[in-house]
Amino acid sequence: MKALVCEHYGKVDDLVYRDMPNPTAGSGQVLVNIEAIGVNFPDGLLVEGKYQAKPATPFMPGGEFAGTIAALGEGVKNFAVGDKVFGWHTSYGAYAEQVAVAEEDIFKMTPSMSFEQGAALLCATSTSHHALKQRGQLKPGETLVVLGAAGGAGLAAVQIGKAMGAKVIAVCSTDEKIAFAQSQGADEGINYTKEDLKSAIKERTDGRGADVVYDAVGGDAFDACSRSMAWNGRLLIVGFASGRIPTLPVNLTLVKGYSVVGVFWGTFTKKQPEDHAANMVELLQWFEAGKVVPVIDETFALSDGVKAIQYVTGRNVKGKVVIKP
Repeated sequence: MKALVCEHYGKVDDLVYRDMPNPTAGSGQVLVNIEAIGVNFPDGLLVEGKYQAKPATPFMPGGEFAGTIAALGEGVKNFAVGDKVFGWHTSYGAYAEQVAVAEEDIFKMTPSMSFEQGAALLCATSTSHHALKQRGQLKPGETLVVLGAAGGAGLAAVQIGKAMGAKVIAVCSTDEKIAFAQSQGADEGINYTKEDLKSAIKERTDGRGADVVYDAVGGDAFDACSRSMAWNGRLLIVGFASGRIPTLPVNLTLVKGYSVVGVFWGTFTKKQPEDHAANMVELLQWFEAGKVVPVIDETFALSDGVKAIQYVTGRNVKGKVVIKP
């Protein structure tokens, strides 16, 4: 099969499009013919050796995919050959034409779901769902501030925040991105290149501050939000797309009475599988109701996978990027 391969840690440019051995479905696994692959910001970090996981080289990056089941391993009971599914490869390898994954890591696509939507639904959307539900405990009527609100994870947080009944403030770098986030449900926007983020959050919350902040950006934006929290607020740490991991003056949490909460969806799925399963039921209901639907910005061929990753890591994306083998 053809695949995009990381032969050594380094630049995304060094990824190689070449033949790799076809996988086979082991016990409890299914073999999937991949139709679409979701591209996520951490894919670039993984290749550069800057992510938490460091698989042995050579490996294929990518975790998020959708496709059709081609074969079943021994003991698989809940799926059949021909089923359309989407899923997550926990040990990476989705930048390929086929993938073998555990039965518990895939889900059947809903009748209205396209392969592109299925490939875009798990990582970013489920991360945002887990962040706002289990970690942020977002309540109806609360104010949610979403950093990087036009990207895949941020846009999912906007949609899910609205589905949960919150007032959503989208923080973006351009007016165009703010308009895009508002088209997906954001109530207000802040262009941090034109306004002081701390002051703008205070102004839009009548001086209270944010009840919940969804931060996949880090850097200066985190610094501003750490000083803009409401009493009993929750500052969610999702990622560091800015490239700078910030530090927190912990006295701020004392005097302002808010919590800083880490979010790591991958570990959550393994530590709390029942909660993860319940989240997926709710997420698919929202999808079918049209409340939480991935927006596909661009589609690339697998042979152009380097360009797809660079498009995402360059922070140009509005919604999700998908690769088609």
